Amino acid sequence: MRHHSILAAIAALALACTRGARTEQVLTELPLDSLDQVIGKTGVTLDPAVSFDGRGSLRLAAAEPTTFRVAELAIPPVDGVRLIYRARVRSEDVRGKAYLEMWCAFPGQGEFFSRALQSPLSGTNDWTTQETPFFLQKGQVPSRVKLNLVVEGTGTVWLDQVVLAEAPL
Repeated sequence: MRHHSILAAIAALALACTRGARTEQVLTELPLDSLDQVIGKTGVTLDPAVSFDGRGSLRLAAAEPTTFRVAELAIPPVDGVRLIYRARVRSEDVRGKAYLEMWCAFPGQGEFFSRALQSPLSGTNDWTTQETPFFLQKGQVPSRVKLNLVVEGTGTVWLDQVVLAEAPL
């Protein structure tokens, strides 16, 4: 009987903790099944044959070190959260590193970046998920966010299912 009381108390505590927890909220999704939403188009093509979700992906061919501008977004005011730039990426013959990069612009303060350097691609890789966070303290409210793919070298990278999300710090 006492054992059941302890288990019930643990279950009640766990439920109370999860009720107050906020989960990740998607701010923007870019399926990348067309070039319409892509800013930088040099070296970028739509590849209907290679895709994570079956609807096509962006094929980014770098003949030299390049930053591909994927999107620039005005987002709703967010404050005291973690912004997350996530995408599915695949590579072929990448010499050097390829990774996601996010820039946040703050009025009167300039632009600051976050890079997915913890998991860069090089060589040839099948689809994987890459993400980079940007931690916004209270009072830090970006006016816009730039989403890039950086290739520090040469090679081909495919990009699909881009998401910008927010989550608690």
